[in-house]
Amino acid sequence: MRLLVLLLCLMSGSAVGQPLLNRGINMTGWFRFPASRDPAVLAHYIGDRALAGLRAAGFDFVRLAVDPDLLDIGSLLPAIRRIQRQGMAVVVSPHPNDWHLETYPDRLLRFWHTLAPALRGLDPARTVPETMNEPVFPNDPAGWGRLQHRVLTEIRASLPRSMVVLTGQDWGSIAGLLALAPEDDPNVIYSFHFYDPADLTSLAAYRSDVDRNALAALPFPAGDDCEVPAADPPTRGLIRYYCASRWNAAHVAGEIDRVAGWARIHHVRLLAGEFGATAQLNRPARLAWLKAVRHGFEDKGIAWTLWGYDDIMGLAIRRPIPPNPVLDAGVLAALGMTTGTR
Repeated sequence: MRLLVLLLCLMSGSAVGQPLLNRGINMTGWFRFPASRDPAVLAHYIGDRALAGLRAAGFDFVRLAVDPDLLDIGSLLPAIRRIQRQGMAVVVSPHPNDWHLETYPDRLLRFWHTLAPALRGLDPARTVPETMNEPVFPNDPAGWGRLQHRVLTEIRASLPRSMVVLTGQDWGSIAGLLALAPEDDPNVIYSFHFYDPADLTSLAAYRSDVDRNALAALPFPAGDDCEVPAADPPTRGLIRYYCASRWNAAHVAGEIDRVAGWARIHHVRLLAGEFGATAQLNRPARLAWLKAVRHGFEDKGIAWTLWGYDDIMGLAIRRPIPPNPVLDAGVLAALGMTTGTR
C-alpha cells in the first residue's frame, strides 16, 4: 500500500518539489502553550538530538501547532528550519483560542496575511501551511467553506507552489469533511481528526459526571466479555453504551472507510491530522487502539499525524524536554516503528 501511495504521489507531482507526507507527529506545546515567550527559551524548547530521534524513529513530518495570538515570526521561522534540517517537513497549523471565527472571520485572514509572506523564504517542498485547526461553524459547512476559500486565496498569493492542508468544520471531524465542497486546487490535502470513540480515547473528557478511573479499564477491542465495574449510574450507563457499540478494528476501519470513500469520489488526498489515546487508558487497550487506527489509515493510503509528541494522548514527552528523550517503544511499535527502549 505504501508503494502505491508513493507511485500516486509521483504521478501527481510530488517528484517536483512537493512534500510526501506519510507519518507525522504533532508538536503541541512549543508555540501553543509556551512556558515563556522569551525567544531564547523558545529556541531551546526541543534540541536537535531530540528532533533527530523523531526522524530516526520514522517520522517524516511535524505538525507544528501555533497560537496566532502568540505569533512570533522571529522565533517560529528558525524553529521550522531546525526541523527541516533533520529531514522532516513541517505543517504549520494555527490553533487559535476562543476566536469565534463565525462572527469574526477576518482574524484568520489577517493571520495568514502576516505569516504566508514570511514562509516564502522556506523550502516549499518541506513547508505546508494548514488553513486552520478544528474550525467549529456549527451546522454551517458552507460558511466555513467560504472562509476557507478566502484563506486559501490569501495563502496562494504568497505561496503558489506549496501544498496546503484544508479541513472541514465541526472540529475537523469526519462529518465536517464529508460536508465540505472540495476546492479546485490540485495541490491540497484534506485533513480530518480521529479520536473515536471518545469514551475510550479521552475517558469521556467531555463529561464531568463519570468515573475516569473506571473508564480507564475499558477494553479494546470490546467483545462479548466487555464489562467494567462502576459504582455510579452515569459511568455504568456509559460503559454499557461503549460495550454495546462493539468498538474493534473492523468498526474503526468502517469509520475510516467513510472518509476514504469521499476522497475517492473527489480524487483528493487525505491526512489524519490528529489521532491519539490518553496514556491514562490501560496500556493493552491503548496500544491496540493505536495499532488498529494506524492500520486503518495505511490500508487506505491516508497519511497520519499522532497527537502528540509532548502530550498525554501520544508519546507524552514531559517538559522541559530532555536532550535525548527515550520514546515509548510500545507506542512506536503500534505505529509500525521500532525505535525506543521503554
